[in-house]
Amino acid sequence: MAAGQGNGLRSPIGRILPVVSLNLIIYIVIGLPMAVIPIFVHNVLHCNTVIAGFAVSLQYFATFASRASAGRRIDTRGPKPVAVLGLALGIGSGVLLLVSGLTRSFIPLSLLCLFISRLALGWAESWASTAAIVWNIRRVGAANTAQVISWNGITSYGGIALGATIGEKFSHFAGGWGGLVTLGIVSIFLPVLGTVLASSYPAVAPIRHDKPAMPFAKVFMLVLPHGCALAAGSVGFGVISSCLALYFAAEHWPDAAQALAVFGIVFVIIRFVFARQIGRIGGTNVAIISLAVETAGLLVLAFLPSPAAATLGAAVTGAGFSLVFPALGVLAVDRAGAENRGAALGAFSVFLDLAIGISGPLLGLVIHSAGYMTLFIFTACITSLGIAQVMRLRRATRA
Repeated sequence: MAAGQGNGLRSPIGRILPVVSLNLIIYIVIGLPMAVIPIFVHNVLHCNTVIAGFAVSLQYFATFASRASAGRRIDTRGPKPVAVLGLALGIGSGVLLLVSGLTRSFIPLSLLCLFISRLALGWAESWASTAAIVWNIRRVGAANTAQVISWNGITSYGGIALGATIGEKFSHFAGGWGGLVTLGIVSIFLPVLGTVLASSYPAVAPIRHDKPAMPFAKVFMLVLPHGCALAAGSVGFGVISSCLALYFAAEHWPDAAQALAVFGIVFVIIRFVFARQIGRIGGTNVAIISLAVETAGLLVLAFLPSPAAATLGAAVTGAGFSLVFPALGVLAVDRAGAENRGAALGAFSVFLDLAIGISGPLLGLVIHSAGYMTLFIFTACITSLGIAQVMRLRRATRA
């Protein structure tokens, strides 16, 4: 019996929360410099906006590149060692962030340390977050996979929001403590705390089986149908995270930050309240409803041009996107079998990484060519394609 499963007096959520706290720590660390790095690179290091944007996007490339290794190590060595290694990379990222802040007078060295810090943090995100999901699935059983994925999402988006708020405040400290210095110190302390916590949780052994490990390419093809639907829904998230503030600025509206906050708050509330519906009415049904709600939110943004309507549209889009990943993830992970769960989760998450990474420049091109109304209509059409894909999956399942 897997560690932690024998305690019948504790609810699944009670067993999920200790390990998912490691995911919260990683995402607070991710959020801490999110609003600070572009300003630091552009205003302090005096680099152009292209380099400032590149410094932010490096984390995404590292996360994408490390998904396969994360999943395979989890399946062969167990999730706890991979989570600890991810946290160790987080510590290294924090050290480099601190050095970057301290060497800001030596621009090439400061920039190099920052770039390596971003790569290490992206790797840490992939390993620690994926390991936390699989570790919790083994602790509470595959029947509670939807709850596990949902709580990972709650701590991910909640951690980013909390970290970004704290980081923005800390960056204004006077003297040598401003910029990235205090953020680096906090980014070291939190993963150290996470490592201490992880060491106290019982490990779960990898699932033993006689079959050779499934190649990642084959796992990728198994989750491809569900991943395509996830990618379609993720573009809706991308338009909010990448373009909503630009939309408010172009229209000279205040409170773009408030609209983004409402998006995140609604996202977390829906995950928290409705995650159990995935097990009750099925992942495909929840995904169809979720993508339909997300599409409606994007259409509100397209056809009701006012700050109040834009905030409402962001909230509705967040409500819709909230359950897309867990609803489809439960189905995708099951396709590869329990012994390949880590690889399947890593392969499925690639579609989220790709969609968000590619949507940035693509949506920017749409804005430049046709404006914001077309942008939101275009994105709504993509999420509608996601609905069609999930309906096709549901028909195939029933056949």
